[in-house]
Amino acid sequence: MSEDLAWATASDIARAVASGAASALDVIDDTLARIEERNPALNAFTAITADRARAKARAIDARPDKATLPLAGVPFAVKNLFDIAGLATVAGSKINRARAKATRDSPLIEKLEAAGAVLVGALNMGEYAYDFTGENVHDGPSRNPHDTSRMTGGSSGGSGGAVAGGMVPLALGSDTNGSIRVPSSFCGTFGLKPTYGRLSRARSFPFVASLDHLGPFARTTRDLALSYDAMQGFDAEDGACVERPLEPATPELARGLSGLRIAVAGGYFHKGAFAEALDALARVAKAAGATDVVEIPEAARARAAAYVITATEGAALHLERLRQQARDFDPAVRDRLIAAAMVPATLVDKAQNFRRWYRGEVLKLFARYDAILAPATPCTAPKIGQQTFVIDGVELPVRPNVGIYTQPISFIGLPVVAVPVPLTPLPIAVQVIAAPWREDIALRIAQALEQTGAAAAPRPNL
Repeated sequence: MSEDLAWATASDIARAVASGAASALDVIDDTLARIEERNPALNAFTAITADRARAKARAIDARPDKATLPLAGVPFAVKNLFDIAGLATVAGSKINRARAKATRDSPLIEKLEAAGAVLVGALNMGEYAYDFTGENVHDGPSRNPHDTSRMTGGSSGGSGGAVAGGMVPLALGSDTNGSIRVPSSFCGTFGLKPTYGRLSRARSFPFVASLDHLGPFARTTRDLALSYDAMQGFDAEDGACVERPLEPATPELARGLSGLRIAVAGGYFHKGAFAEALDALARVAKAAGATDVVEIPEAARARAAAYVITATEGAALHLERLRQQARDFDPAVRDRLIAAAMVPATLVDKAQNFRRWYRGEVLKLFARYDAILAPATPCTAPKIGQQTFVIDGVELPVRPNVGIYTQPISFIGLPVVAVPVPLTPLPIAVQVIAAPWREDIALRIAQALEQTGAAAAPRPNL
């Protein structure tokens, strides 16, 4: 039963619990045992909420209306920048361990639990989310289930590793410049970065307020859509959250590719890609019937502007901590933040002005196309500790450059589904990019790709 549950989908678990074929408590006990067995090798979890999870599971089993819960008994975990009542919100840092314990859960946790899901713990991440590798100097690196010598990607590395490693079917992460899509690519999971302003970020530790998104990881498109639908809804506590009607994506999945116009991003999004990234993109494009190639204008400049805004907003957030506790930072994070604090304001203004122009230019493409396909990462997962790789004949640092294809997209808040392509020996993902508020289209395409086999979350050999 344990091995079956390790790879059961969220929708299968919910169906079994809702019908009485399985108890939520048995599912949670099995999940906690599997975490205890696998986490020492994968280092995905930093805290386990076992007592809370069992109490929640018992409450679900006692509910006469549990059949109405779309995620009844489904275990999930969250990146440790989400507030969890009773735990300090550490955000991958040493400094935050001295914070007062949270008194309330993040709204997204509350919404998932209202839908019947059960929180089982908090997940490893790069310090203060300023990371693309999944390596944390305080908690150790999260490790890729497909090869534990390799990175999970970051900064939501524990989220990607926990889902790919069969410990939970759902996890939440954050994505500022690619921190859901990079771990999805390296670990071989589906991941959703929703439109900026779609899901509440309240009661989570921020990184860059104008770029931060929260979203789910899953091993199937349907599970991704179920969790996304459960988390929708306006929240005045997050000033960036937009008041829109609920727009469920799950009912739209069956529509497939019918009537959709899909293009492939060329130019910048091919430059620097390793053979495996181009292979994955070609497979997905063929399965989606995408033959048109489009140029996303000034994508390289968009990445540069994203760096300026990320660094300077991040530095402003942490300025007092840098003054008082600089020695307690990861040196790599600290040094980048200190350097960013000295960036001239004129450069930041220039980046923000460019950002407005760039958003307008990219949105023009969606007058012609419903979605655009692009690589998620230039390569499969590098080795843990690997400092450099070669892109277009130039040796470059790994840490900033695995996000070369994600930053120009999150920079303007577009919704993206990362779809894993099960290459051998390691998976890699493709981004399905849609117009603002059209998560449903990106998820429809992901579902169609999954049905053809072009996209799938491969099981690691554990």
